[in-house]
Amino acid sequence: MPLKALKTVLDIEPYKGGESKLAGFAKPIKLASNENPLGCSPAAREAAAAALARTELYPDGAAPELKDAIAHRYGLDPDRIVCGAGSDEIFQLLLRAYVAEGDEIVQSQYAFLMYRIFARPMGAVVRTAANDGLRADVDGLLAQVTDKTRIVFLDNPNNPTGTYLPFEEVRRLHAGLPDSVMLVIDAAYAEYVERNDYSAGVDLVSAFDNVVMTRTFSKVHGLAALRVGWSYCPRPVADALNKVRLPFNVSTPAQAAAAAAMADGAFVDQSLRHNARELARVRDAIRAMGYEVADSVGNFVLVRFASPQAAGAADAHFRKHGYIVRAVGAYGLPDCLRITIGTVEQNTGMLDVLGALPRS
Repeated sequence: MPLKALKTVLDIEPYKGGESKLAGFAKPIKLASNENPLGCSPAAREAAAAALARTELYPDGAAPELKDAIAHRYGLDPDRIVCGAGSDEIFQLLLRAYVAEGDEIVQSQYAFLMYRIFARPMGAVVRTAANDGLRADVDGLLAQVTDKTRIVFLDNPNNPTGTYLPFEEVRRLHAGLPDSVMLVIDAAYAEYVERNDYSAGVDLVSAFDNVVMTRTFSKVHGLAALRVGWSYCPRPVADALNKVRLPFNVSTPAQAAAAAAMADGAFVDQSLRHNARELARVRDAIRAMGYEVADSVGNFVLVRFASPQAAGAADAHFRKHGYIVRAVGAYGLPDCLRITIGTVEQNTGMLDVLGALPRS
């Protein structure tokens, strides 16, 4: 009998990242992966370049300078911070440390795809709660929790919808969970949220032993290529994650760049101002064309078309003109496209292309 991978692995539908190449275009406009159109902090780029002078040395797996930079920025205990190769790795570590075969995870209807992808090789059952429209539903999530549930994942804000749960709703979700269930708040887009009723989750992590918050340097900090994420955890959780993570999981250039990025508040402020202006302009312009656009608090918009076929035609129309946007059928939204907020020029060009789309 030939050697085969585990069925739990073979059954996985692999994650497909946003494309970056387009036939016929040397430099297509990529608005598919929610990347920062302003790049990254110059200080971060310089720090990464300087760290390349030490490529013969292993990185410090404890990432002390990076954790200190994060702790200083947010007023946190550095011993409760765990860093990873993107927040994706943090999700994988949590599942490895807390979920066994036959256990369950709970997520919302349009949750980030990596939760289920990482859970299935563990032999875990993925339970999905229907949304309230495009927003996660607290009562629905709680109804999916059983005595086999180990983790509830909440991406807040959500990708791909751009919606969010106010802090009181997140607190209500946590209050409804048994102490034996961990609430993981994926706050990858937290920096972009300009709502008074939103919190990334630090307060809950500080107050309870079964809440973890994850963050990333891939979005507002513009370090997607370097793969750096971090989590704030109860001490026992941090200890467990450090036991199962790879010993050198975040490279030296990545650590150096992320620490410098965390200290460069001016670049973050510039990125947030740009996103706030352009998000409103793009959203309002697309709505004026007659399309439904979700009230996104992230750095992207979700646009709904008349049908899955119409969304596919729009995607092809964008590609014909050198623009790459994101089809989100894998999330259960086949009639939608997700469009990243780019530079002023990129956004204007995208709107022109969309405005020229033939309408039946």
